[in-house]
Order: sequence, then structure tokens, then C-alpha cells
Amino acid sequence: MYQKLVIVGRLGRDPEMRYTPTGQAVTSFSVATDRQYSDQSGKPVKETVWFKVTAWGKLAETCNTYLQKGKLVLIEGRLTVDTKTGGPRVWTGQDGQARASYEVTAQTVKFLSQRQEGGEPGQEEELDIAPSEEIPF
Repeated sequence: MYQKLVIVGRLGRDPEMRYTPTGQAVTSFSVATDRQYSDQSGKPVKETVWFKVTAWGKLAETCNTYLQKGKLVLIEGRLTVDTKTGGPRVWTGQDGQARASYEVTAQTVKFLSQRQEGGEPGQEEELDIAPSEEIPF
């Protein structure tokens, strides 16, 4: 069995890197995706979905170095479910509203934002970062 999730969105905050007790790098960041459409009455609606992304090892270090709030990224990974419910993590926010968190473990990250230095105006920078280990199937 296999699952693959592809997300294209913008970072909602700068990445945060930490290390496990065994010394493995872990970087976490949030990505927002949005879509716009018109409802039945013709009124424009903007829908935003947030994902919490976790990257491990060399990928974590690279994401921590090059990503920052607002950057456009493409994430390929797998959905991480709540072991108790089998779905997204659900909680009640401070405002009393139900909230859900979609959590993704990144396997590949492509940086899609425009270059900051040395690039031509409007030129997209695409860095394809994937773990060096091969998937054994």
C-alpha cells in the first residue's frame, strides 16, 4: 500500500529546527494552501487550508537553511494521522471553535519562490530536495 500527498502553498511562519536525543535533525513549518470560488449566490469565497509539515535528516537541515515565511513551496509526502482517531488531530481553539490539524511528513520539498539575489526578475527558483535514501519497494 502507498500514499502520496502533494501540496503547493506558502509558509505561514519561519521553520523551526530541533534535534532528537539521537542527534537527528527535525524541522517543522506550516504551509497554507488556498482556493477561490464563487458560491451559489455568486459571492466570492476564499478557502484556506493549513498543513503542519515535518522534515527529517538532511532534508530538515536544508529546509531550515533556505525556507522562510511567505516562500512558495511544493511538498510531496505522506499524511500523518492521529493514532487515536485515524484522522486529523482535532482540538478546540481558545475561541471555542473546533479545529483540525493536517500533518504531513515531507519526503521531497521543492522551493518555488522567486530568487532573492542573482536571478533575473520574475525567474522562478526550483530546488528539488529529496532524501538520499531509496524507498525499498
